[in-house]
Amino acid sequence: MKIEELTAKILDNNPNMDSYQLAIAVAKRTDELLNGAVSKLNVSKKIKTADLALMEIAEGLITIKGFVDIKK
Repeated sequence: MKIEELTAKILDNNPNMDSYQLAIAVAKRTDELLNGAVSKLNVSKKIKTADLALMEIAEGLITIKGFVDIKK
C-alpha cells in the first residue's frame, strides 16, 4: 500500500486524530524501532523505519494514546 493510502486509512479510522498527531505518533514509533524495539509486522524485505511504523499503525498493531480531543 502507498504511504498516502496508509495515511488516509489511519485518519479515516481515527476521526479524532489529525495529520499532525499522526506524524508525532509515527515519529515516536520510528524512534522506538530505531532504538531496538521489535516490529509487530513480519516483513521480509527492507523498508524504511518510518514506513514500517506507519504500516504498524495502519494495521492497528500500535495503539496511539495521549491525544486529547479538544472540542471546538
